[in-house]
Amino acid sequence: EAVAAEWMLEFACSCLCRHFAEQSGAEFWRWRDVAQALINGLSQIPPHQKKTVYICQLLIRIAQGKSLGLQFENDQRISPLESALSFWTLLEREEIKLEKLHEEIRRLIQIQIVAVHMENRYFKEAAEVLERLFTDSESDKPLRVKLATIIKTKDPYVPLLQSFSYSLLISKIKSYIELFMKENEANFLIQEATKHVVSKGLGATALQNRPVEVNENGKSNLETKQRFVLSIILIRDVLGQKLATSTFPIFFKFLFFNGCLNDMQNVEKNEVSLACSRRRQRWTQNEDLELKLGVREFGVGNWAKILARGNFNNRTSVMLKDRWRTLSKIK
Repeated sequence: EAVAAEWMLEFACSCLCRHFAEQSGAEFWRWRDVAQALINGLSQIPPHQKKTVYICQLLIRIAQGKSLGLQFENDQRISPLESALSFWTLLEREEIKLEKLHEEIRRLIQIQIVAVHMENRYFKEAAEVLERLFTDSESDKPLRVKLATIIKTKDPYVPLLQSFSYSLLISKIKSYIELFMKENEANFLIQEATKHVVSKGLGATALQNRPVEVNENGKSNLETKQRFVLSIILIRDVLGQKLATSTFPIFFKFLFFNGCLNDMQNVEKNEVSLACSRRRQRWTQNEDLELKLGVREFGVGNWAKILARGNFNNRTSVMLKDRWRTLSKIK
């Protein structure tokens, strides 16, 4: 369940990033709720998922940055954008190679925190937040002085605020997301499936690299979806009955109830047909013999090894286990 929860959080973050970039409001809010529920369910953040959590929290706050009535922190003075800035600081600590983009986004968030307060005529609060945002360092001083002067004018439409607008902030965040998505492709299922397949001595390369016959326009999207489906099938076949009957129904329910796989039907068609044919297919005498020989050689429970070495027709390790149980009862 913990592994499945990690997969779901990665997938939710991927959806959140995509819908933020596409500005698809309803989908973004739906995935915001999913991501937030998953994050709230964590007793602690796994080290390898810190960045995932920080990005989700950042996007949720940036998307609602102009709503000063919303509270994300216990301190009611902290606006959504100021809360977003704290998560941006955490992200900066997680990576070092995007220093220029980090600085640009940091400055944009700081400027927009002040700008949003001024747009709502909260000039006193704008001055207070300015004191919280900036240190006394020489690097912060020029911008701090400019913003202090702007607050005194009580004019939210001065050129500086217009030049560093909220739309520019959104654009920069999108650039950052694009880089993040390229480096963190949602391939966690492929990785996990490959790890287990290798550990069981099975060859998954051919299945993973199976070509997709599609036109060029939809090639990339379909390949990603096919890899996702094949990964699930690999894990289902390798990890055995316990995972298939407990964690995966939860995982699939999560995905289907949130509409993630609605557009994957064509990609899954062959795999689903294969699964159905497996369920209907009668066991032959030769297959029973292969199963008995495999058990004699490897022992009961080593279904993956038996499957890999035996001559079976479209079977899975779970099917081998179920068939052995049936044969044992008959005996």
